Amino acid sequence: MKEKNSAECTNDGDLADIFTSVDINASWKTYQKKIRKKAARKRLAKKLLKFFCILPLLGIILYTISGVIKMKPSINFSADKNLTKQTDRNTIKISSKADFHGIFQNIDFLNAESKIIPYRIKEQPVNTISTLDPLLQNYLLNIMDISHAKNIGMIVMAPETGKILAMVGYDKDNPKNNPCLDNRFPAASIFKIVTAAAAIEKFNFNSNSLVKYNGRKYTLYKSQLKDRNNKYTRTLSFEDSFAQSINPVFGKLGVFKLKKKYLSLYADAFGFNQEINFELQLLASRFTVSDTPFNWAEIACGFNKNTTLSPLHGALIVASVVNEGKIPEPCIVEKIIDESGKEVYKSVSKFLYHPIQKKTAKTIYHMMQATVDFGTSRKAFRDCGKDRTLCHLNIGGKTGSIDNKSHDARIDWFIGFAEEKKGSEKMVISVMVAHGEYLGIRSSEYARMGIKRYFQNYFTKKNQQERTKTKEHDV
Repeated sequence: MKEKNSAECTNDGDLADIFTSVDINASWKTYQKKIRKKAARKRLAKKLLKFFCILPLLGIILYTISGVIKMKPSINFSADKNLTKQTDRNTIKISSKADFHGIFQNIDFLNAESKIIPYRIKEQPVNTISTLDPLLQNYLLNIMDISHAKNIGMIVMAPETGKILAMVGYDKDNPKNNPCLDNRFPAASIFKIVTAAAAIEKFNFNSNSLVKYNGRKYTLYKSQLKDRNNKYTRTLSFEDSFAQSINPVFGKLGVFKLKKKYLSLYADAFGFNQEINFELQLLASRFTVSDTPFNWAEIACGFNKNTTLSPLHGALIVASVVNEGKIPEPCIVEKIIDESGKEVYKSVSKFLYHPIQKKTAKTIYHMMQATVDFGTSRKAFRDCGKDRTLCHLNIGGKTGSIDNKSHDARIDWFIGFAEEKKGSEKMVISVMVAHGEYLGIRSSEYARMGIKRYFQNYFTKKNQQERTKTKEHDV
């Protein structure tokens, strides 16, 4: 029986495979125990295999996370600092007009024919929108006669905002120089405005105050500064002496009234020896005074070459007369737009100084009108009442004339204003011409032409707007 069973077990194909590695005499329990161990080893092997497969992936994840954590501070601080520096270098930040001084070294608004000037700021292309009036600018460029001039500087400004409407100039010796911003031109009798303001406010002068002088109008000798009254003494109003620019009258004011104290005080109030905030580098107009009475006389009437003035500063002085005593901050950049169309800068109008009172400004306003009506500018502005454009305007000005230090040029000034008689439009103009060997177009003549063209354009535009409104109303 045992052999038969043994044979049967051996011949059974299914059992033979199972019992191949098992002792035939082993018990069923032993066999089951081995099977369980073998199964457990297989499960363990599978778990270990999964573990060792997952472990590298887990390590990569942990390494990446730890790397990010470690890198974060360097991104936020060291690397970001470099990034910020690079960004700051390329970011256009303009908070004041002084920021332009380093930016606009190569841009030239002088004689610019277009209102929009393409430029690059910190390697970025931008469009600089100027305050210039292209029609007026190009007109002044076309009438500028450089055949006999060494220097010409013309500024037209909107007095209430300080916006430069025209900046035209010429420098024979240095074509790159901008004469409109040049401070080396003697102020001459333009300084009489400062003297008159001091006399009005500190010594109660007015247009009708009587003044006296001896000798010729445009000389200044020590003998003319004596306080005397004889048969050769001429008596006239303060307004007449201003309109005719009589040196002895203003010289005596300097000696007997204003002296060093008030001459210095009002020169400072009008901005002499001070940097004026502007987008372009504007050198301060110069003023010096000694302790000698004759020097006070020279300064008070402008009969000296040490008091200097730039054409732009001349326009600001006139603006104070039109603005009831306030000097505006000049501006030539309306706004700046980057290549994406974003506005990165916009000008804001404000006033710089308030050198004189409203009443004083009004008095000087009328005295400047007298200069044009019957004073030193009467020839240039004759027949204004018959002119179709000029007849609608109140026009005033102040002239000045003196040789330069080297006596190779005659400095010729006109600074003035024009204002609608029935309206609110107004402008100021400052013209300086340094004539060479021969006299060319005078500053007063340039001023008349500039005023006329400005208001021709203004009235044309105004009439077109009124016609358009009328048509819209009729429709």
